[in-house]
Amino acid sequence: MKYFFVGVAGTGMSAIAQYLSGKGESVSGSDRLFSKTDKSETQQQLERAGIECFFQDGSGITADTDAVIVSTAIEESNVEYQKALSLNIPVIKRSKILAQISDAVKTIAVGGTSGKSTTTAMIFHILQKCGKEPSLITGAGLSTLQKQGLIGNAYNGTGEWLVIESDESDGSIVNYNPEIALLLNVERDHKEEGELMELFSTFKAHTKKAFIVNSNYPITMSLSQCESFNFGTEGNPGVKGSDFCQDGFKISFKVNGIDCSLNAIGRHNMENALAAIAAAVQTGVKLEDAVRAIEDFSGIYRRASLTWADQKRHLYVVDDFAHNPSEVASAIKACQSICSKVIAYFQPHGFGPLRFMHKELAEMVADTLRPNDLFVIGDVYYAGGTVNKDISPEIVSSAIEKSGKNAIFAGSKDNCLKAIAEQTPDTDCVILVMGARDPKLSEYALSIADTVN
Repeated sequence: MKYFFVGVAGTGMSAIAQYLSGKGESVSGSDRLFSKTDKSETQQQLERAGIECFFQDGSGITADTDAVIVSTAIEESNVEYQKALSLNIPVIKRSKILAQISDAVKTIAVGGTSGKSTTTAMIFHILQKCGKEPSLITGAGLSTLQKQGLIGNAYNGTGEWLVIESDESDGSIVNYNPEIALLLNVERDHKEEGELMELFSTFKAHTKKAFIVNSNYPITMSLSQCESFNFGTEGNPGVKGSDFCQDGFKISFKVNGIDCSLNAIGRHNMENALAAIAAAVQTGVKLEDAVRAIEDFSGIYRRASLTWADQKRHLYVVDDFAHNPSEVASAIKACQSICSKVIAYFQPHGFGPLRFMHKELAEMVADTLRPNDLFVIGDVYYAGGTVNKDISPEIVSSAIEKSGKNAIFAGSKDNCLKAIAEQTPDTDCVILVMGARDPKLSEYALSIADTVN
């Protein structure tokens, strides 16, 4: 098969493209950021993986192309979508290809509205450390794989297990038939809670062996298959956490009475670790071995990543992918354990998501902020396409201010940078950068560090 991926530089698309190329398939793809002369790091990494890269102008699609792969972000008006139709080449959704891949092997699928990428990476890490030689398809790069020069969101192992991140936002989670499935949480994000529960119920019905849920959420427990499969800190799950403690950028806790520590922040990362251990146990890994294996997990791209630190002044810049209300609140809480002041910058990742979540975002942030903290919200990230732009991020900052907490809408990144610099004290502060989709947010976090340094 000759596959062509439209927007292949995207994290979800590049992972599948790399996996297929690693299996010996002919893979090429395009992106509007690609160039023949000034190649980005992602383009170079894809080319090293055997994937031919084109600018997104249709030149890479020919009559020999067997299938054109698109994500939900690619509209039918896209020039390459139209070229595929004109050549009668099948246009296939990314999720359908991933479902076909996962059906061919023993799969662990991670679902839920928050924490999927981290938990998927943790499972892969445990299985690899315990000699299972797993494969991986996920939405964020693992630090250990990135150090090998890879994008880090895909890996072709020689073992029987494939670990995937499964998405509920586009409904594609119902397409998978995994051996083992995890449901981390259920929170209103992209879809209403009732619709999410229908999707996750189907996800459970399609799971062949073990459906693992978080015992901390009554709504997830309503889908529990067997309590001994589950994880959490409440009730009697098979993998139970206790004695949580955060000291700076390190957390410690017990797993069924066994001491465990991680270089991470926040209670949510304890829950992610418990979920990963529960999944590993279902593959035959001993619980004690899973606990020991996860302790040197080095994290993933833009998940509470420490961008810069001035230990003497106790100033830090942290970069995080948080983009829904619960993730934003959790990221802020985790940073509050480090310093007496948190300046939280948030860039909404689309006009549609902002319209859907602005009330909950304002409420959860207002409940989380301390009197000394500040929430800075910037312009909406717009990646193109047809969309209604009749909502402003100021609706969030105004609601937070009315609750008595500190929040401002500063607009452009440059204006937000000035506002952050003006509000940063000489000591004891975490500047937290949050948002999704924008590939330049990590660079922005570095520019903040340069400004306050």
